[in-house]
Amino acid sequence: MNEKNSLLAEFEGVVSGHRDGHGFVVRDDGQPDIYLPSNEMRAVLHKDRVKARIVRLDRKGRPEGRVTEIIERSDAPIIGRLLQESGVWLVAPEDKRYGQDVLVPKGATGSAKPGQVVVVELTEPPALYGQPVGRVKEVLGEIDDPGMEIEIAVRKYGVPHEFSDAALAQARALPDHVRAADLRHRVDLRDVPLVTIDGEDARDFDDAVYCEPAKVGRGKGWRLLVAIADVSHYVETGSAIDVDAYDRATSVYFPRRVIPMLPEKLSNGLCSLNPGVERLCMVCDMLINAKGEIHAYQFYPAVMFSHARLTYTEVAAVLQNTRGPEAQQRKALVPHLLNLHDVYRALLAARQVRGAVDFETVETQIVCDESGRIERIMPRTRNDAHKLIEEAMLAANVCSADFLQERKHTGLYRVHEGPPPEKQDVLRNYLKAMGVAYTIGDRPHPSDFQRIAEATKDRPDAQQIHTMLLRSMQQAIYTPVNTGHFGLAFDAYTHFTSPIRRYPDLLVHRVIKAILSNRKYQLPALPTPGEAHAKLSKRLASRARADEKAPAKKLPADVLAWQAAGLHCSANERRADEASRDVEAWLKCKYMREHLGEEFAGVVTAVTSFGLFVTLDAMFVEGLVHITELGGEYFRFDEARQELRGERTGIRYTLGSRVQVQVSRVDLDGRRIDFRLVGEGDDLVVRALRDKGSADGERSDSAARAGKSGRSRKAGPTAAAPPREAASPRKGGRAPEAKSRRKRR
Repeated sequence: MNEKNSLLAEFEGVVSGHRDGHGFVVRDDGQPDIYLPSNEMRAVLHKDRVKARIVRLDRKGRPEGRVTEIIERSDAPIIGRLLQESGVWLVAPEDKRYGQDVLVPKGATGSAKPGQVVVVELTEPPALYGQPVGRVKEVLGEIDDPGMEIEIAVRKYGVPHEFSDAALAQARALPDHVRAADLRHRVDLRDVPLVTIDGEDARDFDDAVYCEPAKVGRGKGWRLLVAIADVSHYVETGSAIDVDAYDRATSVYFPRRVIPMLPEKLSNGLCSLNPGVERLCMVCDMLINAKGEIHAYQFYPAVMFSHARLTYTEVAAVLQNTRGPEAQQRKALVPHLLNLHDVYRALLAARQVRGAVDFETVETQIVCDESGRIERIMPRTRNDAHKLIEEAMLAANVCSADFLQERKHTGLYRVHEGPPPEKQDVLRNYLKAMGVAYTIGDRPHPSDFQRIAEATKDRPDAQQIHTMLLRSMQQAIYTPVNTGHFGLAFDAYTHFTSPIRRYPDLLVHRVIKAILSNRKYQLPALPTPGEAHAKLSKRLASRARADEKAPAKKLPADVLAWQAAGLHCSANERRADEASRDVEAWLKCKYMREHLGEEFAGVVTAVTSFGLFVTLDAMFVEGLVHITELGGEYFRFDEARQELRGERTGIRYTLGSRVQVQVSRVDLDGRRIDFRLVGEGDDLVVRALRDKGSADGERSDSAARAGKSGRSRKAGPTAAAPPREAASPRKGGRAPEAKSRRKRR
């Protein structure tokens, strides 16, 4: 389509609002979004379906348009705070993408009081010259009530959080323990010392493991048993519990609270592999040779008895010291744990040979008190116990994928495609700019990424490089069309090991059982996927169009049904992640309000054209240093190097740069924390100017030495700034200091 025709054409899409007042039309055809200026957003709201026409292109060729028709108004409820201004009641949306306050007539406030968080239902849509009107549908409570952030998030993202009456009734009718009739046609593993290994805060246990030495051919090896909770025995296809589980598709984990996929009687009771009780399970029984290769495997239903509920910390302590107090308490299990550690090392060696991507990333854990207030934010440390369980689960998942492929039965694979061409180009340019000796080929292999990671791990900018490697990759999805898992370097991979909290795992269990019974599993008629599915479908459709050379294949009807289920599960997985991140951002903002004005050391974790994102060392909290806070300098954004560079001084801010920042602003509603650079930024500018041979450098150098002595280095706001600082703009950055600090570490 030429430029003239594109300006005349109309395109359908969904409005995506922006907190600054403008918006975009996310086109159904996957083409670039159409920008809507603020005046065009007055008659529409976030999530409305519209027709739009492109009226012009900006200087970068990006389309700008206007709304020609409103096809469908969004029926999503709006969450916000009820306010009263000059006798007028209104609700200020918590999601700033809505852009307009909702007017509430006096009789439509219900029992809500000013300042409370409410759910409002629109009765009149917005117009060019009128605000939207609504009524209070539900009162959630006060903004500072414990758990309010979760109540907001589940409604904001449409997370199902209440089970249907039919599902609850069905759950209540289930037995409290395993019955004798349930044991028929099952392998008895109650004498096998299977154990669960999970985190200290885990409440549902869906996997147990056991390992013993075994002969594999003429060589040594191991027999590894991975027993998974048999949820499919209790949750029948098409039942009320099954419909609710599909609607949720995954459990959602928040700090201090979990919204489970299954009713608690199943997730924490009947299906959970709790210690000291009989439980039904599906077992992946594997023979693994000394090279870490799976020599043979089989699946079968069984009954087990968990001999212990172990934690990662406890197992790691046993593996480090087999004569320590932890080992003495679990003396009978120590040989089995050592066997597990041996097979883990073999599987790890196979992983390295396979070339799977293995980056060490820092995950954080939020520790809250009883009222829900953050006490501290601490990193989650991964020890050998974590990795041991991870490798065991990967092995079972690979076997389940192979089982489906060998029997030619349709199911859901966990597919992770390689980086798209545009991200490949960005990564190649970045590696070249950073002077990395290795790069990726035209058809990248996971080993390329791992080789780069290994080659750069001792560099001062290793974190920066590894971050870029991760960002070049795509997200994994569920689909019946297997194209392999790029990151793990597997030809076929599924999710089999967590049916209590993931619906795709439950489907894989049903397929495996059907194969064992010599029948075909028929996917039931599932509910129509919602908004999340629609968004992901468009994203995947646009990805598929990128490969236009590949001939299009018409998929059978049953495969299309599985594809819809996979899209639904993938989209709900994204939704759960977004809701969890939203709650964490809320809690972090609330936590940082207590630290306004204080100074912290941090590292630059993202560079954009509008500023730097900095993560604090002590808090593990990310905030933005806006480009206007970088001083009286004009900065250019270099995408290849991922840096901001000052034109006059030559000062650079890149990924991994160490900086000193002050908490300047916390926006709880916008989930945003703003920093400003402090510390020795002026000294940095002096050095940069001196390196360029500027006379300003010498003049500034003496001024800097004069003012340095009076500068406080204590955390918290300073009582008075030196006259030099007050008279001149700050010029920030700590990039040159980063090198010396790393050496000290």
